[in-house]
Amino acid sequence: MPSTYWVEALHMACHLFNILPSSTIDNDTPFSKLFQKPVSYDHLRVFGCLCYPNLLPTSAHKLAPRSAKCVFLGYPSNHRGYRCLDLSTNKNILSRHVVFDESSFPFNKAPLSQTSSPPPSSSFPFSILHNLHHDPVTETPAPNPPPPASALFTPSPEAAPAPPPAPAPPRYQTRSRSGISKKKIIFSLHTDIISPLPRSHVQASKDPHWNGAMGTEYDAQIKSGTWKLVPRPLNANIVNYMWLFRHKFDAGGRLSRYKARLIANGKSQEVGIDCYETFSPVVKPATIRTVLHVATSRDWPIHQLDVKNAFLNGTLDEVVYMHQPPGFVDPDKPDHVCLLQKSLYGLKQAPRAWYQRFAQFATRIGFKQSKCDASLFIKQQGKDIAYLLLYVDDIALTASNQTLLRSIINSLHSEFEMTDLGKLHYFLGIAINRDSHGLHLNQRNYAADILHRAGMSNCNISSTPVDTSSKLSADAGKPVADPTLYRSLVGALQYLTFTRPDITYAVQQICLYMHDPREPHYNALKRILRYVKGTLDHGIQITRSSLNKITAYTDADWAGCPTTRRSTSGFCVFLGDNIVSWSSKRQATVSRSSAEAEYRGFANVVAETTWLRNLLLELRCPVSSATIVYCDNVSAVYLSTNPIQHQRTKHVEIDIHFVRERVSVGQVRVLHVPSSHQYADIFTKGLPSALFTSFRSSLSVRPPLAPTAGVC
Repeated sequence: MPSTYWVEALHMACHLFNILPSSTIDNDTPFSKLFQKPVSYDHLRVFGCLCYPNLLPTSAHKLAPRSAKCVFLGYPSNHRGYRCLDLSTNKNILSRHVVFDESSFPFNKAPLSQTSSPPPSSSFPFSILHNLHHDPVTETPAPNPPPPASALFTPSPEAAPAPPPAPAPPRYQTRSRSGISKKKIIFSLHTDIISPLPRSHVQASKDPHWNGAMGTEYDAQIKSGTWKLVPRPLNANIVNYMWLFRHKFDAGGRLSRYKARLIANGKSQEVGIDCYETFSPVVKPATIRTVLHVATSRDWPIHQLDVKNAFLNGTLDEVVYMHQPPGFVDPDKPDHVCLLQKSLYGLKQAPRAWYQRFAQFATRIGFKQSKCDASLFIKQQGKDIAYLLLYVDDIALTASNQTLLRSIINSLHSEFEMTDLGKLHYFLGIAINRDSHGLHLNQRNYAADILHRAGMSNCNISSTPVDTSSKLSADAGKPVADPTLYRSLVGALQYLTFTRPDITYAVQQICLYMHDPREPHYNALKRILRYVKGTLDHGIQITRSSLNKITAYTDADWAGCPTTRRSTSGFCVFLGDNIVSWSSKRQATVSRSSAEAEYRGFANVVAETTWLRNLLLELRCPVSSATIVYCDNVSAVYLSTNPIQHQRTKHVEIDIHFVRERVSVGQVRVLHVPSSHQYADIFTKGLPSALFTSFRSSLSVRPPLAPTAGVC
């Protein structure tokens, strides 16, 4: 073997030592001691022999060679299979499918001098072998000197003579040999340009970044007249305060600003005294995707706006007192308290107060509130139309022309202090890339943050998010050591499903056990994260497509829960070619037959498509054709049109009448689809890797499309 590959030979020898019995551990193997399982010797092959690995998985085209003449160099530590050296290209090949010829050794057929250059005199292994037999202190020869290189390595008769052993390196006088010692000083070369999150306002006041952020927040509160100082009333509930600190990042993950927020502690409020109504609607994810689909198909401009201190614009109907903010107590009135004039972040009624304030202004400038989604506002001005989506203080605005869009933005600027962020590119933590193909929505930065919080940023990847061989049970395994971390990660993954329908079923399964998470549940969570790690760039692709075609797929996994025997139903709804809505949900009751389970899921998707048709009608995009619903259960298909009420279906009578009514008026048409084309299967069960990848692509979940030539 040429000296270039002696390192591989050493790794091979080390591998053999680890799987051979050792007398120091009672004739057991180190491998068995470490991993508590027996050793297998089926994988062993003769080192340096001729082999032929399978090259099909990495071939550039189908006419490429299926294999190549290689030399076996051992077993890689980070890959299951064999390491081979291609003799024609001198490249390493990792493969699990290799054919060996253990009677042929390619390097014996050529002189060593033709294969590789001899090693230098001080390189491994001659210097190592030489030094192993010398006393490091006295330099006296060892009792058993090493054999010459010719005895260690015998080349073939036609090979060139081996180089002579390297001489011993000269002995240098060092400080350690002279008895000179000096304490080692370790310097920390780590630098962090981002100030860490402070734990309190006292710590924040010592950092110029956070101190400035707190000053900016306090000035905004004073400018808006959020409170006025009054003497502390007797027997009044005084709300506590909190400072929250956050780093704000842009779509590229770069730090944009330091954000300090003064909030009231809503837990110290008393219902019926200083708070009443607390509900605040937010725009539905399906509404966002539908509006983006309409804007993309019609090539409308889309802008995003951010309202500064949005909750400060709300008007309070209740009397609320709060302590003065820490670090900004009035020195002349230290005993006074803040009587809130406007809503403040953290108050239970603050989101509702802000929403009512915005809805009143939007109505005043010509918008109408949608009946299907209260956070969608629609304005029609002649033939022009505009849509406004409100999610707390984030606004997405699109209009049929630039003039109407600019006039609406100017009206909002005149009423509220806000920032025009330009074209829609980063909304609700979702990166939105617009090109000639349409829109691509992904949450790469958010997913990477989840992996960082879980400590799995460098984990191995998985091809699917859920196992196909087993189902999770409520009482299997030991409770997890940190249930709070489990719940936090599960909640984060729920928001990740905004652009990732491919993990919806897996996330729904682990959500069922948040009250008492066990080790198998946490293992299922980690498998999802490993899958997310390998698909960080994946997201939803929204392309230009028809607005007059709604297609839905529905399926159910009958009695899939091993504990309760409840079924899991799932569906996906397409508007044109783009997916706009999906769901994976455990049914509330046990179904007595597969037809019943399928029909309950069938009723859910019909309700969703009915809502979507009404939403498109409000968006001035009425759907004239019937909604096509595909189901792979023949009984459920027949029940949707059969006017006879059977005894075996009386317990699902409401669902049957609801679906039949939609079918009779021509809004829904039910068709059968084979299971191999039932895309809703991905929302009800674990699928094999090939089928899962095919269905994922059909759901328009993919990485960003590569730009074509000539496209900016």
